[in-house]
Amino acid sequence: MKIRKISEVAKEAVDSPLFTSKEVTRQPLAPESTDYNVAVVSFGSGVRNKFHYHGSDQLLIVTEGKGKVVTESGEEAEVTEGDVVFAPAGEKHWHGALPGTTFAHITVTRKGTETVQTED
Repeated sequence: MKIRKISEVAKEAVDSPLFTSKEVTRQPLAPESTDYNVAVVSFGSGVRNKFHYHGSDQLLIVTEGKGKVVTESGEEAEVTEGDVVFAPAGEKHWHGALPGTTFAHITVTRKGTETVQTED
């Protein structure tokens, strides 16, 4: 068993075309897991990821700020600390910070599955 405080996990800069800005960091919470990808992802003000889908279900647990989650089918929701979002495998969606606020969530997906960006 390992116990760690999120505040003690180093933040890694994320430089990926999936995001609308480079103001994104990731804190891997369970790098030794063989089953799950688990990380805190933090977005700068107004930063979001682009439409994408995952090869597994995705769970988002909002830990900071105010954000928005949008599906390709037109569903939209504002989310804040304590909200839990479930995105089924294959559902095209995006999530990120509202303008004027930062946003962070814990993301959980199954290890070994792909994230596919569908927006340029």
